[in-house]
Amino acid sequence: AVNFALRAPLIYGGNKPGQWGQIADYIRNRVPAFVLLLSYVDELLVATGLGALAFGLPIITDLEVPQLGKIDTTLFEALVTQQDYRKIPAQCILTRGIKVKMSEVAVPLPYAAAFEGERVRKEQLAVEFGGKATAAIEFLSSAEEAAVTDGKVELIGPDIDQLPPGSKSLPLAIVADVFGRKMQKDFEPILERQIHRFVNYCMGLMHMGQRDMTWIRISKDAYAKGFRLKHLGVILHAMLHTEYSAIVDKIQVKLYSNQEDVNRITLAAQATYNQRDERLAGMTDESVDTFYSCLLCQSFAPNHVCVVTPERLGLCGAYSWLDAKASFEIVPSGPNQPILKGKLLDGRLGQWEKINEFVKQKSNQSIEQVSMYSLMDGPQSSCGCFECIVAIIPEANGVMLVHRDYSGTTPSGMSFTTLAGSVGGGVQTPGFLGVGKLYILSKKFISAEGGLARVVWMPKELKEILGDRLKSRVKEIGQDGLVDQIADESVATGPEELLAFLKQVGHPALTMDPII
Repeated sequence: AVNFALRAPLIYGGNKPGQWGQIADYIRNRVPAFVLLLSYVDELLVATGLGALAFGLPIITDLEVPQLGKIDTTLFEALVTQQDYRKIPAQCILTRGIKVKMSEVAVPLPYAAAFEGERVRKEQLAVEFGGKATAAIEFLSSAEEAAVTDGKVELIGPDIDQLPPGSKSLPLAIVADVFGRKMQKDFEPILERQIHRFVNYCMGLMHMGQRDMTWIRISKDAYAKGFRLKHLGVILHAMLHTEYSAIVDKIQVKLYSNQEDVNRITLAAQATYNQRDERLAGMTDESVDTFYSCLLCQSFAPNHVCVVTPERLGLCGAYSWLDAKASFEIVPSGPNQPILKGKLLDGRLGQWEKINEFVKQKSNQSIEQVSMYSLMDGPQSSCGCFECIVAIIPEANGVMLVHRDYSGTTPSGMSFTTLAGSVGGGVQTPGFLGVGKLYILSKKFISAEGGLARVVWMPKELKEILGDRLKSRVKEIGQDGLVDQIADESVATGPEELLAFLKQVGHPALTMDPII
């Protein structure tokens, strides 16, 4: 076998006998061969093994011998001991750096990008996770090699065929552990966000949202054909290997469908989400010459283009400017593309020449210009994955905020769900905007209309979520009492009640320039 590996660069690489360095480079980088040495070794095998190492071919053995790390001729480890025969194939693949790609995704349903964007309506629904029904979360993190068993998919809790009669919902936590020699912490949110796309490729499934606001639906037809929860793990394992083999070597997935487990995982994941969100501290839109696009949601909103800046994360809340930058480095042809800002057209609105040109092209000519900092003048379009909606309240000369988890009535007369139907779909709607929660705390948050001082109403839960960061932000703008001046559902759910409250507390929006 070593002899055959040696002949490959002579036959296909154009190398000549005696060109030891070039031949070794060719074998190391282009011939995915290794030596598997089992049970026995003698002087001749030792000599042959040293020759194999000289040409970059690592040795994997079950013998108790000292292990040898990377040497000059090998890509990774030179000599590895593995005495568990069940793990030897995976060890050989990992040690040689062979990348695995799945020829097909082993699910009982058609699987292709053509099914992305399919909706599962209420009358077609077999079971759902998240949305308004239950809690659902997806969380991907990197792990050490020993902690990850490639291809392992484990379900902890009831499967969808164990639901009691009449029940159509379950809590769900999708936890993916990834090991890769080139994997970085910064890549975690990029891979995690691909779950949206990978699940939607499956006929009969619908995925929306992200992080701890995931919403997945499985149709009756998909259920009847045998789709079960473990198949979600099969999809992630196959597709992460297929599309991200450059950085991913091993993947395992655990699925939890017990409420206690989902609550525990959500609490732990939220701490990681916060750490990811804090990486951008100190960066501003002015400090960079490039923004990034995100076209991941065009399957549901074909004309929607998300522009991600250091001070404005994606409306899904899962992609920051650094995430989009890392995503482009991993997959240069992917949904996150760099956009040079170009000539500044309007600093107050946040309009740049090259940004407008890019958005017009990628929105199928439907959006002529976009204002990064305005709610009223050419606001950014929205898909359906936004964490919050900003909506104008003309009577109060301000805006309200409502997040996805709030199911009550708002002063606009519409619930979040009704508003989402008007705001989403990739349409530019002046006065309405889908945003990520953390954008509310940005200095650029609807700054063309006066920023945070325009907010007159938000649900109490959203205030609690933003917490101390909201209090700190209002102090920065010199409005120390603003948090208490912002109404919530306990004091107003209609425009008349809201206006009376705002007058009583002296909200600054009442004395600002007309918003319309």
